[in-house]
Parts: sequence; C-alpha cells; structure tokens
Amino acid sequence: MKATQITDQELIHQYLNGNEPCLEMLITRHKRKVFTSISLIVHDRYIAEDLFQETFIKVVKTFRSGKYNEEGKFLPWVMRIARNLAIDYFRKTKRMPTITSTDGEDIFRTINVQEDNREEKIIRNQRDHVVRELIRLLPLEQREVLILRHYAELSFKEIADLTEVSINTALGRMRYALQNMRKLITEKSLSLQ
Repeated sequence: MKATQITDQELIHQYLNGNEPCLEMLITRHKRKVFTSISLIVHDRYIAEDLFQETFIKVVKTFRSGKYNEEGKFLPWVMRIARNLAIDYFRKTKRMPTITSTDGEDIFRTINVQEDNREEKIIRNQRDHVVRELIRLLPLEQREVLILRHYAELSFKEIADLTEVSINTALGRMRYALQNMRKLITEKSLSLQ
C-alpha cells in the first residue's frame, strides 16, 4: 500500500498498534510543512531542526500516553505544537526572530523547480531575498499568517485554530500583510519580476 493512500488517522492507529514504520511515514508526510513553518518563525536552521525534533518527541509522548484525541486534525495539532515550541524558545532566549544570511539550505526552496539557467537562478535568488526582507518587516501577527498560508499551505480555518483567533481576524491579518508588502514595494521602488 502506498503512503499517500493511507490517511493520517490510519497511520496513527497502526503506529499505536505497534507498527513503528507508520510513525516515520507520518513524519515524512508532514516534515516539509512543519519544518518550513518553524524555520520561518525562528530564522535559524539549527534551532529549527531542534524544535522540529522536539515537536515530534511531544507527538510521540502524547501518542504513548493515550492522550491524543483523533479528530482528523493531525497536521493543525502538530503545527500548534511547533508554533508553541518556537514561541517558548523566544521567551526563554528573550529575543525576537530575525532573518540571518547563511550559506545553508534556503528554506524557501521547498518546491522542486525545473532547472533554470544561471541568469534565471540569480534573478530568482534576488527576488527571494527581497521577499524574505519584506516579510521580515511585517508585524508579527501579519507575518505569521502569511507564512502559515503561503509556506505551510494551511487553510484560513487551520490558521485561525492554530493562532487562536477568528477566521475573519486571520483573513484580515493576511489582507493587511499583503497591503503592507505592496506599500513597502512601492516605497522602496522594488521590482519582483
């Protein structure tokens, strides 16, 4: 049976019945979304890796304790755990997230793109850098909704549940985020083409 044909609920059920590879399949299925979301919050690959591992340690502990309540909402539940761990990290270190420039893997490159020529790669890298900087300038609530929607690909209902606000508030934050990005592009006379 292919992993894509098995639901999260079935994978969890199989894991709880002793089928250890089902946990690996579940983690693999959601790794990109969870890791990318953490990375976009903490802006540090190594811290994101630690928080990603911590997230799934909490997941396993909850499974083993019998406290997991299956409601068909595994991914939003895991995203909430990851977000809370990232927030706890900043509370402990008493610092706000900042974007740092590193030679490590670009977390915005989670989607496979057909091979571009050298000029197209340079243009894409410049555009990605501009977008990252614009996102960094947004207020935290707007930045969070934008990241969860476009990079974690969550629905507005999932975002509302995760951030504990109404759907209208989540939609409003997204609208203001986009308006602020457009305003910043105009103010800085930037081009994203």
